[in-house]
Amino acid sequence: MYAALIRQRFAEWRRQVWHAAIMRSGAITMAVTTVVLLVLAFGWREHKRGRFALLKAELKHPATSRVAPPPQPGGQDVIVLERTPIGASTMPEFLSTTVLPGRGMNVLQIRAFVPSKGEVELLASPTLADAVTIMTGTGGDANGAASLTLGAPIEIPWAGRIYGAAAEDGLVTTWNGEGINLPAERHNGTFVSTGGLLLRRASTSVKANVMPDGGAAEAVYDVGDFNDHWPSRMQITTSVQLSGRALEMKVVALNKGNEPQPIGIGWRPRFALLNKNRQALMLRVPSAIRAEVRDRHTGIPSGRLLPVAGTEYDFTARTGAALGSLNLDDTFVQLRQAPLDSGPVAELRDPANNYGLRITMLSTTIKALHVTAPANGDFVAIAPQFNYDDPFGHEWPKDEDTGMVVLQPGRSVMWRIRLEIFALTSNPDSRL
Repeated sequence: MYAALIRQRFAEWRRQVWHAAIMRSGAITMAVTTVVLLVLAFGWREHKRGRFALLKAELKHPATSRVAPPPQPGGQDVIVLERTPIGASTMPEFLSTTVLPGRGMNVLQIRAFVPSKGEVELLASPTLADAVTIMTGTGGDANGAASLTLGAPIEIPWAGRIYGAAAEDGLVTTWNGEGINLPAERHNGTFVSTGGLLLRRASTSVKANVMPDGGAAEAVYDVGDFNDHWPSRMQITTSVQLSGRALEMKVVALNKGNEPQPIGIGWRPRFALLNKNRQALMLRVPSAIRAEVRDRHTGIPSGRLLPVAGTEYDFTARTGAALGSLNLDDTFVQLRQAPLDSGPVAELRDPANNYGLRITMLSTTIKALHVTAPANGDFVAIAPQFNYDDPFGHEWPKDEDTGMVVLQPGRSVMWRIRLEIFALTSNPDSRL
């Protein structure tokens, strides 16, 4: 009996000590809090490493059912900027654009709503799946030439064509007394390098943002000296911003080297013919001067600048002039800005479908507009660019500014345009 009483008193004393020493001191609370914090810290570390996302993906898609993603042009994911259309709209509007960071930020597709046609593709481009099979980066596309046959490629560090003498790996031209070696192809007996050196480049970094009426995408290209093809090192930042009525493009080139370098920038959108009726389209060009082409087979300019007034190349009227059967592959220079415009304006109007596309050149460094419209083709390309064709050519007078910007070390230059879609008349049943 006494032993039982002693055990009972001892148990009560132990409970009192525990309550006084542990419970009242807050040690339990502190211990529990410490454990919780350790668990949370571990979870956050695993989250930063992406382990939870991987686990979630594994639970949703076990390894036995995992499907490889489809190949992408240039090996990088495409970016699609989309917006919600306005309900029951009677006005044309942009719906989406698809850009290719893995191919020099080529704008592969621009989808729009045109009241008379519904949803349409504005660029003469294949599907993304077909583009992958075309943009192989090998053979004839080793230097990105396939990009010039579809979509809307960015051209840098020059736009258009450069001609030169044959060299071991292409052609050689001269700038500032020094030779520049460029990849080239032989065309009708001449050596020509076309479209710059960004066409097949993959981006260094990419980001995209959703906006209230569309979205924006940016890609950066640390291109260096383009594998010894250009005088100094360069970084290129490209951006595309989409809204209902406008698509804005911006390209900034930064000289990161120690030597000055020439820079030309252009963008070559190939607009589709919705009705396949090229002759009915109206073209407006903000220039009364055309660079004469010496040889239509090679495209080499003569070095002469000709007035267009009274000729079939006069597209200066406010509403433009019909393309008709004219075969265009010409550069218009000395661009002019109308009093109420934000810059020189070029337009392509489609009276049959009551809509038009307007390009406003927002950078004063854009000195030329190259228009390509084959008489029997299915596209019209309108390319706002810094430079004339063959800007280093000896055909140009020494005092002629052919549009190449000389960029000093540490300095940058910007190319910027705005593409707009608009109705030709407010009444969709009427036509110009």
